[in-house]
Amino acid sequence: MTHNRMSATIKGPDGKPRCRWCGTAAELRVYHDTEWGFPVGDDFRLFEKLSLEGFQSGLSWRTILAKRENFRAAFHHFDFNKIASFDECSVERLMMDEGIIRHRGKIEAVINNARLAKNLVEQGSSLAAFVWRYEPDAKPPADLQTVSTSAESIALSKALKKLGWQFIGPTTAYAFMQSMGLINDHAAECVIRASVEQARQCFTLRHTQ
Repeated sequence: MTHNRMSATIKGPDGKPRCRWCGTAAELRVYHDTEWGFPVGDDFRLFEKLSLEGFQSGLSWRTILAKRENFRAAFHHFDFNKIASFDECSVERLMMDEGIIRHRGKIEAVINNARLAKNLVEQGSSLAAFVWRYEPDAKPPADLQTVSTSAESIALSKALKKLGWQFIGPTTAYAFMQSMGLINDHAAECVIRASVEQARQCFTLRHTQ
């Protein structure tokens, strides 16, 4: 998800500071408070976010979030084992689904990427183990939410592209890392930052090949 990169916070309805980007809509605030930055180790949720970040390219995250349940219904809750079997008829069906973003290239990319994710698991690894290798070791910069890529997001993008993944550039990879908890990019004053950091400290992968 690409935000306006501001380190400043905005006061929420409870009077507590939150990252400025979530102040434009109630649904963004809920997403910010309950999902954004909290670590995720579930393969299907990770695949969902990689897919939705691809769909979000050129659009706002609010647009994608409003359609997320429609996307989940259309793509079997992003179970890549099921999506891997989609064919041209599936693409045409999805192109007629007004509940999602009807972009042929992005739809085909999800199917392509699902097959590659399925192959990864069949080889004895997991998508979670693959992406979490790129968790940065260093602490985040003092001025948070000021960049749209990092050395790690560039490396993750290159690694996925090397496997054949599509619609996963460094900016998309960085937004994915922000949202899935590989980094804690909540503003320093944000009331949610400490909760995210605690969740990250307690987080362990169930599958670590």
